[in-house]
Amino acid sequence: MISKNWSRRSVLACGIISLAAQALLPVRARAQGGAPSGPAAKTPAIALIDASDAAQWQAWTKDLGWRVITPAASEANIDLRVQALATAVQNAIRDSSVDPARIYLAGRGDAAAAVFYTISRVPDLWAAGLALGGSPQPAIDSDRIFTANFTNVPVLWVGGGAGDQALAGKLQAAKLNVEWLSPASATNTAVFDWLAKHRRDDFPAEIDCETNSPTFAHCYWIQLTKFDVNERNDVLPSTRLAAASSAALDLGGFGFKTDDPGPGVLVTFLPEKYSGPLKMGDRIVALDGKPIENARQYGETMAKITDEKPAVATVQRGKERVRMETRIVLPRREMVVSARVEAQYVPDDKDIQIVSRTVKELRVTIPPHWAQGGRLYWNGLTLEKIDTPGCILLSVEKELLHAAPCAN
Repeated sequence: MISKNWSRRSVLACGIISLAAQALLPVRARAQGGAPSGPAAKTPAIALIDASDAAQWQAWTKDLGWRVITPAASEANIDLRVQALATAVQNAIRDSSVDPARIYLAGRGDAAAAVFYTISRVPDLWAAGLALGGSPQPAIDSDRIFTANFTNVPVLWVGGGAGDQALAGKLQAAKLNVEWLSPASATNTAVFDWLAKHRRDDFPAEIDCETNSPTFAHCYWIQLTKFDVNERNDVLPSTRLAAASSAALDLGGFGFKTDDPGPGVLVTFLPEKYSGPLKMGDRIVALDGKPIENARQYGETMAKITDEKPAVATVQRGKERVRMETRIVLPRREMVVSARVEAQYVPDDKDIQIVSRTVKELRVTIPPHWAQGGRLYWNGLTLEKIDTPGCILLSVEKELLHAAPCAN
């Protein structure tokens, strides 16, 4: 069972590639990805959800002249960590030290899943994402990964675990904007060249975002400010990736590496204040008397179970074997209510078209080059003559569209 506390180490549960043995090669600075020349030049930046990994990324990007940005504080709660990183990035942009068009989100090993999670929560700060090793599965299992949020943020996943390429294919089929690369091809040159070719646009002509939280409701030039479940719109289905439905042992939120060769399943993570019977370093070597070969076979076995029932786990603890009576339980998923907005600017008509679901109020920021007398359409309602740049607060009341300048 994977802990849903999303503590910094909880993403160990889904397999980590040891990149120490696949260390990236020394890198040469390139004009396309390095800092532009001139005294007022702004540099690209790598943003890390895991601040403890900053020294390694600084070493990898030193010759490129890229900056590494980390959150000011480490929080156990993943959403607080995402907010802290977003604040650090915004501060770096505000003090003019980094190029807002070239900020790349990155993580390796246990932080790889957090790259997917962070983009899904805050989709509009990043030019691209890079996940080295690990797996996006813990992020998917949070029930908070919306593929729409990756529309303008591609992710390069260097995955070498069993089944990683197949999982990447499933994500691509679900329209998540991800590219998979084998570790053998993941040289420093290949990885950083891939990042450098991507740029973020403050005002992309097309945007698409989905969220289940008002805290994470910003989408480039639109911010969702009031949700209403009555504002249904079947034109916009949810893009949420369904969490895994595998059964689990009711032994607490323990974590393990899915590529561990065995024997059995090695416990590599236990939540803070864990009170269950397991200990770090335990190996679950049998279930109901049947040997567990390795973590992969254990996962396949649990995925086939459809009913909850009592079970007996045999745990190897040093030289001792411990018998643990437990239960096989199925995950209980709460219904996820989300809001989604899809919008585009049509330059030929100078119009802004917005379609949303579960939204009754939003803020739209109009850049000067869009304020050319066109119209704004929102779910069939029309605002005429958009000729002033700036922020407009739009709301719907009794099928009427109301507009006012945004309050600061």
